[in-house]
Amino acid sequence: MMEVRLSGSGGQGLILAGIILAEAAIADGKEAIQSQSYGPEARGGSSKSEVIISDARIHYPKVATPDLLLAMTQEALNKYGPDLKEDGLLIIDSTFVRDVPAHYKQVHAVPITQLAKDKCGRELFANIVALGTIAKLTDTVGLTALEQAVLARVPKGTEEMNRLALQTGYQAV
Repeated sequence: MMEVRLSGSGGQGLILAGIILAEAAIADGKEAIQSQSYGPEARGGSSKSEVIISDARIHYPKVATPDLLLAMTQEALNKYGPDLKEDGLLIIDSTFVRDVPAHYKQVHAVPITQLAKDKCGRELFANIVALGTIAKLTDTVGLTALEQAVLARVPKGTEEMNRLALQTGYQAV
């Protein structure tokens, strides 16, 4: 079983990213549960999306100690970092996260938002870049299932840019 927490600020698309990750896991034949929470502000407040992925039945739908934490902002790392398992995987968006405590054992710093802006032309693709990074660093979901889940969820006319964002994240690691 793998517990994943995607965290950042409202407006970064992390709720959608969690839904896509869960749908890709289901397409890969796994069990998955997705939940979310965000501050009262629509944009700018803290936001998190949690996904549990397992080969067996999932008995409890909440993430307690994530195996993987994606922190898209410094505030998200500060708030949710302490919950990460001791040997958990921390992926930070180095565009916004500058201060990473030394006690984290597995840290991957990827300029997720900057890559989205440089390669795809807009920061709004950062959530899909992050999913590509997660796919490369874990065996949680296959890239093919993830791409299909992305393409099924993104607005019509943005499929090629989202495909590029996913590949950008996958290749950035």
